Amino acid sequence: MRCFSRRDFLALAGSAAATTLLSTKALAAVRTGEPLHGLSAFGDLKYGPEFENFDYVNLEAPKAGTFNFGPSQWVFNQNPYTFNTLNSFVAKGDSPPRMEMCFDSLMVSALDEPDAIYGLLAKTVTVAADRNSFEFALRREARFHDGSPLTAHDAAYTYKLLKEQGHPDLSLPLRELTEAAAVDDATLRLTFSGKQSDRTILEVATFPILSKAYFEKVPFDSARMEPPLGSGPYKVGLVRAGQTIELDRVADYWGRDVPVNRGINHFDRIRIEFYGDRQAAFEAFKKGEVHFREEATSRIWATGYDFPALKAGKVVKREFPSEKRPSMQAIALNQRRERFSDVRVKQAIALCFDFEWTNRSLFYGLYERSQSCFEKSEFEAAGMPAPDELALLEPLRDKLPAAVFGEAFRLPSSDGSGRDRKLLSMARKLFTEAGWKPSSGKLQNERGETFGLEILVDDEGFIRIYSPWVENMKAIGIDASLRQVDSAQHQARQADFDFDLISMALLFSPTPTREGMDGIFHSKSAKLPGSRNLPGTVDPAVDALVEAIDKVTSRQELTSVLRALDRVLRVRMDWIPSWYSPSHRNAFWDMFGFREPKPDYGFAPESLWWFDEQKAKAIGKA
Repeated sequence: MRCFSRRDFLALAGSAAATTLLSTKALAAVRTGEPLHGLSAFGDLKYGPEFENFDYVNLEAPKAGTFNFGPSQWVFNQNPYTFNTLNSFVAKGDSPPRMEMCFDSLMVSALDEPDAIYGLLAKTVTVAADRNSFEFALRREARFHDGSPLTAHDAAYTYKLLKEQGHPDLSLPLRELTEAAAVDDATLRLTFSGKQSDRTILEVATFPILSKAYFEKVPFDSARMEPPLGSGPYKVGLVRAGQTIELDRVADYWGRDVPVNRGINHFDRIRIEFYGDRQAAFEAFKKGEVHFREEATSRIWATGYDFPALKAGKVVKREFPSEKRPSMQAIALNQRRERFSDVRVKQAIALCFDFEWTNRSLFYGLYERSQSCFEKSEFEAAGMPAPDELALLEPLRDKLPAAVFGEAFRLPSSDGSGRDRKLLSMARKLFTEAGWKPSSGKLQNERGETFGLEILVDDEGFIRIYSPWVENMKAIGIDASLRQVDSAQHQARQADFDFDLISMALLFSPTPTREGMDGIFHSKSAKLPGSRNLPGTVDPAVDALVEAIDKVTSRQELTSVLRALDRVLRVRMDWIPSWYSPSHRNAFWDMFGFREPKPDYGFAPESLWWFDEQKAKAIGKA
């Protein structure tokens, strides 16, 4: 799953260093009062006003072919296993991945910069002197797929609609939006309260713009399989509910020559087939019914790629470098349920999982142990807190566990036996200290209640991975079990926080923001259905550190804030880090062209690769 980004601030008393960093609103580096072609978090743009295209694209790639793939990242309410709505922008329902490719936004991200956006629908943006208002000059040639003009009235309507009814990933960043107004047909003004971050606009400006005329007639909900009217480079073609969706390239797409779009979107058709489980999807790939996949199952990667097409050289198996973006694959224990709120209980449950044995016996040694909420990035805390981190943490000392001020917390390694007696003994001791004592082989509290735990999964592969964990938990007296449900039920229960324990993989923005952290770690999202705050974290110290992201004026300061936040989250054990892969493991039928190296901050074969007719003929796929 991909993650998002977002921001706000709570003034803190403390040392002079903390006051300098946190107590006043930082001035953004961008210029005010003049039209700008792009924005970045700290004012640095790689591409100038007259740039013609991004460096990582291929202007000569042919427009042809079909890209049939299984998405490995998705957003909002999207589901890679099934779908029952074509509205991706609400909290309920299951929509297909990549529906966002049917909609344009004011601005778009560059994949070779960590925090820059450039104009798409908006030719320029002008930042007001108080930095609370932004005027976008829209391109008058912008059109919806039915040929009707896309105007500032559509954009203003969209922001109001998303703030009121959108998915939490869209509505939370708009909480401080006070006005979305069409000054005229080609001028949109977004005004914020002044409590927003200087960088809120970087998130908000990339939201999809919807048709006012369409949604004034059609309810904005998840009950429809009719594709909403879009404006992007693709539009919905074939739809078989829950099974197949095709996105057809719009031949007369209005924005094909806008600099941010030149050299991308080469496939005539993007097709996604939906399978109930990973094994079925792999079998379809082997037969050539799917052309590209990212392998998420280590057993298959290690042992399954021996089928005839690969041996004949028709299929390529290779790895691509991961993006320079923080990621988190972790387990959430639902603290809305009282028995999971004690940190000793969370630590004990974590000790029952033997990563070393799992990696050797089930993962074929392909994964690394994750220790951080911001893995694979400079935001991961290490060793003792640095002075800048202490400046943030000291004012919160009375709200923080003492362990936060020591070495960054790390989950202990096991002896690799699968049932490390030392770690299981530690887990029993922690449960006893938390008031859960063994009785007839089960852990019970003073009220005689048995400690129960159900792991919720939606794929058979997790049964294989988590069953030994369940057995270890049973060994110390936990009434543990696994429940596999279909992907639609899994998503619905996750959105409603109806689980004991659930896993999630998140990919953060290269420059994480307050808004992104709000929906995952801030107390305001703990009761918001559909948010990513799966553990139900409610902690004033965590809130303060999340809000401190608003005030940073440099990447160095951002790094200090996120390292401090990482220290706190790891000690609290709201999220129990699990494992990560250092690269993308991909296999594809050898019928595509692509540029190397891939950009550092994104991996989008559906947008950047192209159909190679000569290669396709050579393998019988033309």
